[in-house]
Amino acid sequence: MEFLARALDLLVHLDRHLGTLVQAYGVWAYPVLALVIFAETGLVVTPFLPGDSLLFAAGAIAARGGLNVWGLAALLAAAAIVGDAVNYWVGRALGVRLVAPGRTRYIRQEHLDRTHAFYERHGARTIVLARFVPIVRTFAPFVAGLGRMTYSRFTVYNVTGAALWVGIFVLGGYWFGNLPLAQRHLTPVLLGVIVVSLLPVGREVLRAWRGKEVSAGDR
Repeated sequence: MEFLARALDLLVHLDRHLGTLVQAYGVWAYPVLALVIFAETGLVVTPFLPGDSLLFAAGAIAARGGLNVWGLAALLAAAAIVGDAVNYWVGRALGVRLVAPGRTRYIRQEHLDRTHAFYERHGARTIVLARFVPIVRTFAPFVAGLGRMTYSRFTVYNVTGAALWVGIFVLGGYWFGNLPLAQRHLTPVLLGVIVVSLLPVGREVLRAWRGKEVSAGDR
């Protein structure tokens, strides 16, 4: 049990332990990172895994020579794309059963409600925008499958969102993660990166709100 507890702590806080992992296991850090990103985006039961902070930390370590930044970005983008695709098909094939009464202990209803509300505001663009919103990121592809979004359309948003998400955070960590200011104030820096990445979401929310105001005024 103690081993399992330590393993779970390592996964949940992998962004903090990543430097040690890379030093100890070298190239084996790549599949571990890919697995965590896949699970965080592809499995509705693991939304607690690190996403944004892990990508940023991986980019910072790549800048120090511990990882190859372009290989890392390509691998993690692929993991994010495959994760969303698996999540979509699980939602499409099993979603109705998984969200049925009595099964909600596996999937938290408030997470589903939050994602449904996000879809109501942003439609199919949710697949891109949700990449930058923890929890919603994990549930968006599941809900897309549950709602039977056309897979070809889903794939376009999936690939676009994964490339933007991984690119922004990995390259952000690569360029800024090792600055003395960032090292001393890592949490505020991560929050700043997240805020900047959420600007498109804020713009879409503002646009939708203004559109509703105009519609209401025309009545």
